[in-house]
Amino acid sequence: MELHQLVNTLGQDLKHRYGERVHKLTLHGGFSCPNRDGTLGRGGCTFCNVASFADEKAQHASVSQQLSQRAKEVDRARRYLAYFQAYTSTYDEVARLKVFYEQALAQEHMVGLCVGTRPDCVPHAVLDLLADYYQQGFEVWLELGLQTGHDKTLKRINRGHNVAVYQQVATKARALGIKVCTHLIVGLPGEEITAHQQTIDTVVNTGTDGIKLHPLHIVEGSTMAKAWRAGRQREISFDDYIASASMMIQRTPPEVVYHRVSASARPPTLLAPAWCENRWLAMTAIAETLTQTGAQGAALGHPFVGR
Repeated sequence: MELHQLVNTLGQDLKHRYGERVHKLTLHGGFSCPNRDGTLGRGGCTFCNVASFADEKAQHASVSQQLSQRAKEVDRARRYLAYFQAYTSTYDEVARLKVFYEQALAQEHMVGLCVGTRPDCVPHAVLDLLADYYQQGFEVWLELGLQTGHDKTLKRINRGHNVAVYQQVATKARALGIKVCTHLIVGLPGEEITAHQQTIDTVVNTGTDGIKLHPLHIVEGSTMAKAWRAGRQREISFDDYIASASMMIQRTPPEVVYHRVSASARPPTLLAPAWCENRWLAMTAIAETLTQTGAQGAALGHPFVGR
């Protein structure tokens, strides 16, 4: 069976609700991060080198220019979500955020906004701003980088916040009608499948509307890259990732939307694991595992039924 028959994927969810394909267009707002500029720390999280996931050159172009270019690269969609992806896209004065967000929403065929950020960078004023767009009829996703449900690991990777901060913000956002997508990294130092199970249970019990799963990438320029080269950082194996990701999906209620079940990067930025060069390998293997053992929500007794 195909992945969308086993997992409530964002693509199929959007198509079902809008009656046609809707595509996310990534944006770089030139935002910084409090864990890089000295506010919380310097150097960022130990896994971080955002250049591997976002086009640094894009930040020199306007929001409208970026969206126009991204739309040209997508030939199978006519409606879009503007996705502020790089760094911490709520980390600025609210007045400036409003300018960026409204430039994006003003573009033709735009149905909503996705904002990637840290749980500790979402003050009430930002939630109110996003809630206002929701009240205007736009789809609004607040994408929170939790990464793990374990405070010990968050401290180890120099994240700069704890799980409780995520839980508070997620609860407040959802109460205002803002959809929350929780980002999780599978394979962080010291974590095995039991820890991954505890993380997904924490997220589900807190309440979330979406989830992104991401295998730990060892990327050039990160603190982890130095540890990996010195033999002190283990990379997650393909089989271990498939086992953990499949288990986490099966412990997720069927109404929660998966924005991603794997991710990829390319050399020379990607150092390890090599299988992360091709995200389709993991997606195919996850689909095969779920076909054999049960779809999303199966472990809860409520398996997803593909549309």
